[in-house]
Amino acid sequence: MSNLSVVLKRELASYFATPVAYVFIVIYLIMSAVFTFYLGGFFEREIADLEPFFRFHPWLYLFLVPAIGMRLWAEERKFGTVELLLTLPITATEAVLGKFLAAWLFIGLALVLTFPIWITVNILGDPDNGVIVAAYLGSWLMAGGFLAISACLSAATRTQVVAFILSVVVCFLFLLSGLPMVLDLFRGWLPQAIIDGIANLSFLVHFTSISRGVLDVRDLLYFVLVIGFWLAANRVVLELKKAD
Repeated sequence: MSNLSVVLKRELASYFATPVAYVFIVIYLIMSAVFTFYLGGFFEREIADLEPFFRFHPWLYLFLVPAIGMRLWAEERKFGTVELLLTLPITATEAVLGKFLAAWLFIGLALVLTFPIWITVNILGDPDNGVIVAAYLGSWLMAGGFLAISACLSAATRTQVVAFILSVVVCFLFLLSGLPMVLDLFRGWLPQAIIDGIANLSFLVHFTSISRGVLDVRDLLYFVLVIGFWLAANRVVLELKKAD
């Protein structure tokens, strides 16, 4: 068994060893249902699709994903177990990937458990299930982006609360960067190419495109690069802390 799989199984099992996993899943499912059927006006729209369901995912993840990511490394550093972990015969890369993949799979499980909402839509009408599958994929990728940011910031501090706040702030900036009210702040004194670059950093822009059923390689590559960048930064932070 590879070191990566050992770390992954250890971390994944740790979620269900405490009530944390069950509390997170219950909160996620309840909030998803409330946002879809009440705030999203699901029945009032009289359209058989999951647009109201996915519309709130970025804002739901903004708080729930950092709540999962904040403990990945901050807890290890607080109790001094990160030094023990890194002295084991595993590389920092394996530790980072193992922890991230375990948390990402856990979030994916919570997302899969929303399938009754999908079934409800199919009972009530004839939705485009291809679009729904694409939206689920986009949602999971976006959650991975949030999680990679949260994991990196968790490694930079010993306090979970600080890690949570920093993660929410940074993720919030990634959400807002593509909105017109943000881009208008830069118009007139920055070249259009830079403004377009800022807009392309937005999670909302890329997720919205995927949730409409458009699987553009650029959108998929964006989330892959965001995850890869922050995981690489996570590894660098760990190496720096280890050197200290």
